[in-house]
Amino acid sequence: MDAKVSTKPHEMLAATLSQEMAAVNALIRTRMASEHAPRIPEVTAHLVEAGGKRLRPMLTLAAARLCGYQGEDHVKLAATVEFIHTATLLHDDVVDESGQRRGRPTANLLWDNKSSVLVGDYLFARSFQLMVETGSLRVLDILANAAATIAEGEVLQMTAASDLRTDESVYLQVVRGKTAALFSAATEVGGVIAGVPEAQVRALFEYGDALGIAFQIADDLLDYQGDAKATGKNVGDDFRERKLTLPVIKAVAQATDEERAFWVRTIEKGKQAEGDLEQALALMEKYGTLAATRADAHAWAEKARTALELLPNHEIRTMLSDLADYVVARLS
Repeated sequence: MDAKVSTKPHEMLAATLSQEMAAVNALIRTRMASEHAPRIPEVTAHLVEAGGKRLRPMLTLAAARLCGYQGEDHVKLAATVEFIHTATLLHDDVVDESGQRRGRPTANLLWDNKSSVLVGDYLFARSFQLMVETGSLRVLDILANAAATIAEGEVLQMTAASDLRTDESVYLQVVRGKTAALFSAATEVGGVIAGVPEAQVRALFEYGDALGIAFQIADDLLDYQGDAKATGKNVGDDFRERKLTLPVIKAVAQATDEERAFWVRTIEKGKQAEGDLEQALALMEKYGTLAATRADAHAWAEKARTALELLPNHEIRTMLSDLADYVVARLS
């Protein structure tokens, strides 16, 4: 009994869907192969085998199982979702000039930027091949839209990240591109291939969208409040990298002229000095923006749980609801 209590929702999902996940992993390995360019499987294996939670493909399998799907296409779609995710990670690390991901050197560091970009392109192409194999134009539409939203979000983030005019609506647009678009596509396609009523397909979309937003807001908050050992990030990395995330956007919106000058210097101009992070945290504390950001994350998690009420009563529905709780439980 105790072992089950301590099991995290994504681990319970992984155990429940273990056979299908094994099929997804086998398909990923098969489709990663390249007869002519051995660099492709080398680079992709480094990322794919890095031991991430595989949350996105798991959401596709979970949605399909929850909706009573009996076929094989959910495995192809879950692999598609993971390929899109992996391609965006490869491209992200080049854009962000990252040296580490999940505690390991990034592909662009081990190989080079060219390899990362080109292998990311290859994975996008592979993902479209897999989508087409399902024979569903609607599935193709959903996943193609998600891929476009992700790319759009990345470009928007590049221009909005250090611009103090960035408000909460632009932040939400970035978050939808960065995280929520693939979560919502992953859950939505599971319902589409199962052929459930339109209201349930919409509910799956809304669950994935809200879960992704809660997940990203929680991540952004943990950057200022998290335990570096648990998160793998140093406190204040986003501040040092001049990223405007929700706690800062909320503080900038309420800033006096003098405080705004501080944000202009540190975020817009990037002229940071000793003690600036402490000053930023003090301003967030003054306006209660960390608490307000936490409340926003919890509200999105609640929205995700509410969306599930339209779906069949099933053990997977309980796990998905628990997952929404778990995403924000890190903040309490």
